[in-house]
Amino acid sequence: MDIQSNGLNKAERLNSKNTIDELFSGNNKSFSAYPLRVVYMPVEKKEYALASILISVPKKRFKRAVKRNKVKRQIREGYRKNKHELLNVLKEKENGLAIAFIYLSNEIQPTEAIEETIKKILNKIIEKIQ
Repeated sequence: MDIQSNGLNKAERLNSKNTIDELFSGNNKSFSAYPLRVVYMPVEKKEYALASILISVPKKRFKRAVKRNKVKRQIREGYRKNKHELLNVLKEKENGLAIAFIYLSNEIQPTEAIEETIKKILNKIIEKIQ
């Protein structure tokens, strides 16, 4: 697998119900970096993905699906552009990561602000797993 690919393929999306339930069971690491909250846990490395992500934008925050989808696109794009440093660190580890991004704000933030937050989040995760 080419780790430097700039896409976000299906293997990099967290879709296993068991893994998601385990991720939110309450005994995993989490922290907030406004406007996002992050929950992550080590998982067995899959063949294709070192890190799998899940993005959640609660209906409570945005009633309209259009707005929820816009925020999800912003988060996905921010992660996609900045994931390489995290993946390079995970390449040397024996485990992969399952990461959930949960949106906390009641307003749509500018894309640049979300991308900066994601950079900070990924750097903090790198610090904690090393």
